[in-house]
Parts: sequence; structure tokens; C-alpha cells
Amino acid sequence: MRILLVEDEVGLSDALVHMLKVNSYSVMAVYDGESGLFEALTGTYDAVILDVMLPKMDGISVLQQLRAEKIRTPVILLTARSSLDDRVEGLDSGADYYLTKPFATRELLACLRAVLRRPDALREDDPQFGDLVLQASQGCVSCSATGKSIRVSAKELHLLQILMAEKGNIVPKDTLLDRIWGLESSVEYNNLEVYVSFVRKKLSHIGSRVTIRSTRGLGYSVEVQP
Repeated sequence: MRILLVEDEVGLSDALVHMLKVNSYSVMAVYDGESGLFEALTGTYDAVILDVMLPKMDGISVLQQLRAEKIRTPVILLTARSSLDDRVEGLDSGADYYLTKPFATRELLACLRAVLRRPDALREDDPQFGDLVLQASQGCVSCSATGKSIRVSAKELHLLQILMAEKGNIVPKDTLLDRIWGLESSVEYNNLEVYVSFVRKKLSHIGSRVTIRSTRGLGYSVEVQP
């Protein structure tokens, strides 16, 4: 399960990242609202843990923008504000749970398990681009034109999720490396190129007209071939 953590207190963020990884979650941590919104809009995370008081853009505004863009990823709000009005505002803005600081890590983990148990019917539809359908829950991609499908690895799946969410816009290589392998990873561009090659071959195998385009010096994007 991939979790997006948006928390500007570095010490707390580091502690939460460690706790989540110990409990077998994959975590991407960012430290301001604008970065949190950018990441969450990709729709590639299973849940978002979102602080309310953030630099650049507050958590409530981030949450409202996500829901306005039809991103239905479960969101747990973290805040020091505990008044009834604050809790109502958070829930009315689309939060799935409102957790007041300080909180016990056991409670946060319980909240996370609860929001992740939501029925699949309430989750995002399988994303599509051209004739390509990404079936994340099954770990595969399929072509609506040929009816063929093929299994993809976790990293191949994440690569396609990011590129398809951008709907043809170029995603820089550094951005892909950070999101797929993590900010602290030492992987190089050739690792990314290998996975792009794998995905291209699989899309060709199922007969999809969608492919991954490389723009020299910039990054990658998906496009539909004529």
C-alpha cells in the first residue's frame, strides 16, 4: 500500500515514515501543501495523511481541491485544532477521518486500516488513456481494442499511473525517479529507461496504440499512435 504523507514538521514526519515502513507501508513524504496537492492529484496513492497547518497551501484547501478534481483517495487529516467547528469543516471538505494531535501511533494505524477497508466501488475507476486501461487492483493493463491484457510489476504499474494521470504531458525523469524509487534512492536514469523499455514491449504485446514517448532532455509522456 502506498501512502502519501504531507506534514511540515520534519521530526514528526520522519517518525511517521519510520512507523509506516515498519508496518509494511510504502511512503512518500512531502512538506508543504502545494507539493502534497501535486502528488495526490496523480491518484497513485492508496491513502493520504494530511496535516492541516501547512506552508504554501493549507490542508483544507488541498483536500477541497482534491475532491473538486474527483480524486477520491481516502484522506486522514492531522491537526492540533480540536474544536467541533474545525472537525466539521474537515469532514465536510471530504476527509475520511480527523485525527487530533497529539495522537497515539496505534490510533493512526487503526484509522489507516479503516479507510483502506473501503469497498472497491468507492475507489477511483480504472484509469484509461486511449485504448489502454490500467487495472491497478489486478496488477495488469489491458487494451480495450484487442481485449488482451498483461501483468505488470509494481514499478511498471506506478510508472504508468503517473504518466497516464498527466494525460500526455511530459513528466521529468527526476520526478519519475523520486516518485517511483523515493527521494532517498540512488538509482540512475538507466534504471528508469529499463522499465520504460519493459512497459513499451508489454503495450506492444497487447496491441495497444498507446506508447511511451521520450522527449530528449525533458522526460517521458504517453501518446496515442495513429
